[in-house]
Amino acid sequence: ISFMAKYNYGLAGNSSHIHNSLWSADGKTPLFFDKKAEWTLSSLGQQWAAGQLKYAKEFTWFLAPYINSYKRFQAGTFAPTKIMWSEDNRTAGFRLCGEGTKGIRMECRIGGADLNPYLAFAALIASGLAGIDEKLELQKPFVGDAYQASRLPEIPKTLRDATETLAKSKMLKQAFGEEVIEHYVHTARWEQFEYDRRITDWELHRGFERY
Repeated sequence: ISFMAKYNYGLAGNSSHIHNSLWSADGKTPLFFDKKAEWTLSSLGQQWAAGQLKYAKEFTWFLAPYINSYKRFQAGTFAPTKIMWSEDNRTAGFRLCGEGTKGIRMECRIGGADLNPYLAFAALIASGLAGIDEKLELQKPFVGDAYQASRLPEIPKTLRDATETLAKSKMLKQAFGEEVIEHYVHTARWEQFEYDRRITDWELHRGFERY
């Protein structure tokens, strides 16, 4: 048993999809449900989702914190590679679930099984709240195969890309505190440094007898 995001090249990876919604303080009223709204998703829910889409690149590290995490983002494996939302579409980074019911919610499909759930939830909540504060408008849902859609924004492809995007995030520095983000950026850069100087089995198989 392993929580490694991608332990075998030929198999699908291990994911950690996070379903999130807002409810009233007494837990009785679903704040995302509005039967008169488009997709039955309330304006609050639409702003929340729009915030997560806007800041997805910036918080990807919290959903994929290791070198191996990024091996999971491969086309044709039901792991997302693009930042967009859809309805019943398993190529999407975000998916709307439970339309027309009180259980309506957003599903973030980016995270791997290797994420820290506390940090992942914190990043998703921070971005959702930012969307509400900024009164962001939710784009129309994507329809089709996201793997083939070249114009959609992409999830960072490597730990290095995600780390440098995190390092520049003003929103996350404000939400978590600048020192906290600097700590995690330092952690990620150390991970990348250690990986960059290691010799992998793939390199040995490919190059040992060639040269």
